[in-house]
Amino acid sequence: MKTINGYEIISLFEQFSPKEYAMEDDKIGLQVGDLSRPVKRVMIALDVLDEVVEEAISKAVDLIIAHHPPIFRSLSKITMDNPSGKLMHKLIKHDIAVYAAHTNLDVAKGGVNDLLSDALGLQEAEVLVPTYEDKLKKLVVYVPKNHAEQVKKAIGDAGAGAIGNYSHCVFSTEGIGEFQPLEGAEPYIGSVNKLEHVEEVKIESVYLASKEKNIVKAMFKAHPYEEVAYDIYDLQIKGEQLGLGRIGKVKESTLLEFANHVKEVLEVDGVRVVGNLDAKVKKVAVLGGDGNKYYSHALRKGADVYITGDMYYHIAHDAQAVGLNIIDPGHNVEKVMKTGVAKVLTEMCKNKGYEVEIFPSVIHTDPFTFI
Repeated sequence: MKTINGYEIISLFEQFSPKEYAMEDDKIGLQVGDLSRPVKRVMIALDVLDEVVEEAISKAVDLIIAHHPPIFRSLSKITMDNPSGKLMHKLIKHDIAVYAAHTNLDVAKGGVNDLLSDALGLQEAEVLVPTYEDKLKKLVVYVPKNHAEQVKKAIGDAGAGAIGNYSHCVFSTEGIGEFQPLEGAEPYIGSVNKLEHVEEVKIESVYLASKEKNIVKAMFKAHPYEEVAYDIYDLQIKGEQLGLGRIGKVKESTLLEFANHVKEVLEVDGVRVVGNLDAKVKKVAVLGGDGNKYYSHALRKGADVYITGDMYYHIAHDAQAVGLNIIDPGHNVEKVMKTGVAKVLTEMCKNKGYEVEIFPSVIHTDPFTFI
């Protein structure tokens, strides 16, 4: 097992939740601390509150990966006479780094909205609000014949050739490579100032642009040549559509029955409901956090009910007027990301041989209480 630093764990995490998925001006990334330090314990948190930091201190945590950025609005000062200053001081004093993944984690496959969709039991779920297209590209690389299989495996393991329910999809063509090493070269095959002819394989594979960095890195690591000959092409084929929220089908029930289902599976004490409690529910839209401005997307896509947090009074009236039912279970249901992200990142670290413990925060951070 390999001991790692913060950069290595975040590099792995960003394969799952890339920064480019985030909405414009979102406050994501490293917010506090130093990623060059060794990391042995990582805690996944929804919010970074004082109680959460105390938990991290008691559990000897080196890095907190949080959904809600602790520095969302600009700080004019960091002093001990205000809560934000005290929090920053405590984190720095105890060498705890904080990394925030906000809307990029909402958008990511397997992120907040997929976790909510899965918890609710949505079938045939699709993106509710498209925000990002992960474009398709093609890698073409020339490899000596005896190294072709190891390069194919390396780029496939990094994400190249993933098409539907298939992985490691490539097309190979055999041919003769020709080159002449010049003075200063250290060729794997051939001699300086001598023209060489080598049996090579041309490997072609399609991939999502978000995976390019890791695919190219894997290609270079597996390839034997000092100078790798490769091409990258942009494709006109439509890529993968990503975005906020999900919409899908459920077994038919009444709005009241489904509201009780939401309470149970999302583990909340109460929900606010807009609409006729006897209304039939078959198509459900969900968007974690504050989804007020996206209710029209749920309406246009034919949702019978829209599940989101922080519903405003007047927006609720607007939704009611157009016949869209609402269930508001609160913002805190995004807590599903704690166990979800911990599970995904633990598996990724295990596959890389990283010696690190990853676990969810157990602190309840919802400021509201139902009485």
